[in-house]
Amino acid sequence: MIKTIINAFKIPEIRKKLLFTAFIILIFRIGSVIPVPFLNIVDEIEVGKGNSILTYLSLMTGSAFTYGTIFAMSITPYINASIIMQLLAVAIPALEKLQKEGEEGKKKITTITRFVTVGLGILQSLAYFFFLRANNYLLFDDSQLSTPQMIFEAVVIITVLTAGTAVIMWLGEQITIDGIGNGISIILFAGIVSRFPTLIKQLFQYLNTGRLVYKILVPVVIVIFLLMIAYIVLLDNAERRLPIQYSKRVVGRKMYGGQNTHMPIKVNMSGVLPIIFASSILSLPGTVQMFLKNQPAEDTFWGKFFNAFQGDSWVYAVLYFLLIIFFAYFYSTIQYNPIEMANNLRKNNGAIPGIRPGRPTSDYIFKILSRLTLIGALMISVVALFPIVYSLICDAAIKPLADGSDGGGMSISLGGTSLIILVGVALETVRQLESQMMMRHYKGFLD
Repeated sequence: MIKTIINAFKIPEIRKKLLFTAFIILIFRIGSVIPVPFLNIVDEIEVGKGNSILTYLSLMTGSAFTYGTIFAMSITPYINASIIMQLLAVAIPALEKLQKEGEEGKKKITTITRFVTVGLGILQSLAYFFFLRANNYLLFDDSQLSTPQMIFEAVVIITVLTAGTAVIMWLGEQITIDGIGNGISIILFAGIVSRFPTLIKQLFQYLNTGRLVYKILVPVVIVIFLLMIAYIVLLDNAERRLPIQYSKRVVGRKMYGGQNTHMPIKVNMSGVLPIIFASSILSLPGTVQMFLKNQPAEDTFWGKFFNAFQGDSWVYAVLYFLLIIFFAYFYSTIQYNPIEMANNLRKNNGAIPGIRPGRPTSDYIFKILSRLTLIGALMISVVALFPIVYSLICDAAIKPLADGSDGGGMSISLGGTSLIILVGVALETVRQLESQMMMRHYKGFLD
């Protein structure tokens, strides 16, 4: 990867694109530290213990959410809008028709996605404003302002946050057009990477405690982190290749077909989306709990219910695993249609050796997809659940100090979702660099 980037800098056109991408990332990071007007956030916003939608937003925004900056909403409204459009394209025939209209249809869907992004940005900013107001993070208390002033304060905060979302969406599109890689993915990548100093500081704090157990566990965490990256790279490149044979056909005086090829199907065909869906659903109880003024006691039913959905609970880990499996099948069902795949093969005079065309081919493809979906879901579950299981084991194994300090545990702030996104974006960007370098070094008939 490093060698590819170094070689890319030697080509003027690619170097210009890399510098442009770096410039956009710099603008994104500057905006991530500019505070929103009328907020009084001295330190980080308390996003709650364990799991909530706020901790997820803090992770995806590179901590901009916890400091109340103009990019606090980051790119999450656009990601949610894209997911919603993908789901609606299956349910609404008009959107499905647009997807099949080529470049023009793609432009229309992109325009609709932008409007949906702004709408979700307004809703998300409104919810964020009420959260800040309920937790006394506003510069002026309600008793200090008149009704028109309170309305003005709310409008300014919500407008700035929504505008920040629109600006980030525009910055991502500029990277896609004039830079390297997918702009939205690059911005998400930059936000997650910005949390690395916090993670490193966290590991050093464990070492500074002087406890022998942490001197052993910190190097173990680093080694496991590197092994997990290698594991995700393997998972991202893993695929099942279905053999395809095309029969010969004569068109005029020319003969077409007759070659053997394959149909690649990724093992992890749904990517990180099952983890995002599962974590979003499981974060709802924790989010509701944060907005309750009177927290229920731990020995009551509601207290036990909310504790079961915290990120440091075995119940949460089991539900997380089951939801990842469910959403992996759900997303693969939306993305892949075995009947349509079988019909396309039949139209092009293609067939899977040993399988009859038509219904037997679609049944065979469905069986392969079901198996690959299960394998892929189990593999990404390992990445998603490892930080949770590791923290639970450490909480049970490490005894607290005699004075009760240190908490007795060791938490990991970088989750499996972040790792999959980081590695996936890095691999995809390197592939684009390699393809562009190959295009510029290809020797054709005119060279």
